[in-house]
Amino acid sequence: MKKLLLSAFAVCAFAFTSNAQDDAKSSNGLDVTFGAKAGLNLSTLAGDAQNVSMKPGFHVGGMAEISFSDKFAVQPELVYSLQGAKVDGGGIDYDFNLSYINMPIMAKYFVTEGLSIQAGPQIGFLVDAKSKADGESFDEKEFTSSFDFGINTGLGYKMDNGLNFTARYNLGLANTYDGPGNSDNYVTNANIQISVGYFFN
Repeated sequence: MKKLLLSAFAVCAFAFTSNAQDDAKSSNGLDVTFGAKAGLNLSTLAGDAQNVSMKPGFHVGGMAEISFSDKFAVQPELVYSLQGAKVDGGGIDYDFNLSYINMPIMAKYFVTEGLSIQAGPQIGFLVDAKSKADGESFDEKEFTSSFDFGINTGLGYKMDNGLNFTARYNLGLANTYDGPGNSDNYVTNANIQISVGYFFN
């Protein structure tokens, strides 16, 4: 777990050091800009999940924007994300916390200067899974799939000074439940992300 977290924060550190200079140019002439992002998660579980509601979480990580033209860019990211859901367990309410290292790759089309529509796939690797109720925490990693996959869609706005804002929805496609009877239960992640980021021009 520590190695995965360190990897995520190493990307952020790399972004800071790599962009202390002007915008980088790759060998084939594409504009490449690095940055960091953080923000709010509003997550829940979908599919066969019952008696669940959204819970707040957060995400933090690094990103790179690879610009092919004024209209089109690709943005790979490496992000630590705390997700899950609030669960009504029949008299006992508890938080189901899922921690992931997510790797989205977003295609960005700029409909006007600064404003982009975004879409792309995302893979995730489970770091930790715990349920928490009445101050007690229980390990759920044994019953949670170690791999996640989904599709992201969203909107973004990038200012000339590098500051940027993103609203994104992640629709999970992989079954997160890996416990007994998993053939009869198909539970997926669903997550709304609101991010603030900065590209180091």
